[in-house]
Amino acid sequence: GTWKSERVIASRQGPHLRLAGGDAGIINFCANNYLGLSSHPEVIRAAVEALEKFGAGLSSVRFICGTQSIHKDLEEKIARFHQREDAILYASCFDANAGIFEALLTPEDAVLSDELNHASIIDGIRLCKANKYRYKHMDMQDLEAKLKEAQKHRLRLVATDGAFSMDGDIAPLREICQLAQKYDALVFIDECHATGFLGPSGRGTDELLGVMDKVTIINSTLGKALGGAAGGYTTGPKPLIDLLRQRSRPYLFSNSLPPAVVGCASKALDLLMESNAIAQSMAAKTQRFRSKMATAGFTISGKDHPICPVMLGDARLASVMAEDMLNRGIYVIGFSYPVVPKGKARIRVQISAVHSDEDIDRCVEAFTEVGRKHGAL
Repeated sequence: GTWKSERVIASRQGPHLRLAGGDAGIINFCANNYLGLSSHPEVIRAAVEALEKFGAGLSSVRFICGTQSIHKDLEEKIARFHQREDAILYASCFDANAGIFEALLTPEDAVLSDELNHASIIDGIRLCKANKYRYKHMDMQDLEAKLKEAQKHRLRLVATDGAFSMDGDIAPLREICQLAQKYDALVFIDECHATGFLGPSGRGTDELLGVMDKVTIINSTLGKALGGAAGGYTTGPKPLIDLLRQRSRPYLFSNSLPPAVVGCASKALDLLMESNAIAQSMAAKTQRFRSKMATAGFTISGKDHPICPVMLGDARLASVMAEDMLNRGIYVIGFSYPVVPKGKARIRVQISAVHSDEDIDRCVEAFTEVGRKHGAL
């Protein structure tokens, strides 16, 4: 009962969907479309304009004949958004994470990684020859012990998700940065589930926690809140970005981002930098869902993040409940091993700025019905 299958969508991504072979009216609660920009008319228009002006694609990698003016403009805009010196684009943030550790770290260095970091960070670290330390999830005592142990190495890099995608919790960046300063380490954060909506102006967990000047490197995505198409990036010190252009294998050996994707992301950043209204609309909607689900008797992991994991424990229960939710018009997915640890199966609900209060209330009602039916309440 835990075999993963893919549902086929026959409409645009958004809060309401039509599934292939089914009726319209399905409410979508499991996309990373945090700001609702995947189908925003201005974002779509920007993609069409970029497609018409710059073509379908470059048929090449960046350093041969694949860099257009829009790529450079978007990199400059990303760096300005994050208040960093420079940025470099990748086909995905998975590629950005695969490309940075090997290019930056040598066998003389050390990388210290949270045990629940995203799979792409884990894979990126595996590719490098640095000494590897894994600290317990958000455990600052364990991180400090590992930093003490790593003092014998030339350079130390602490790597963590800013917001953890499976649990909806936020890394204690203030404490991490304090330890990094104490033990002369650099800090790297993956902001895929934070960029665009966490912090007063949506710049991410480092803005939310007031440490923008203490985080050295940020990797993030264009494929979630920032238009939802594809693409990722690294932003940070210019010498690092220059090094990645010379040495990062996913950058050197992958085709350039398609112009339409660049157009989408560029317009999404424009909308964010013009106003923080969309980003700020998330908080009330997230709180509404979390409080109503807690009142109904469910355990919701994380805190104050639109990722709201409904913890169930049993993998088959999560799968069956997700199917029953779809029968009630609510699109959610059950998560089980190997996506999450054994015994920690869940249904991960994700709130979007374009969900209405009625959408959220209907989701809670369906969860309550299905939960009682299957003995989860």
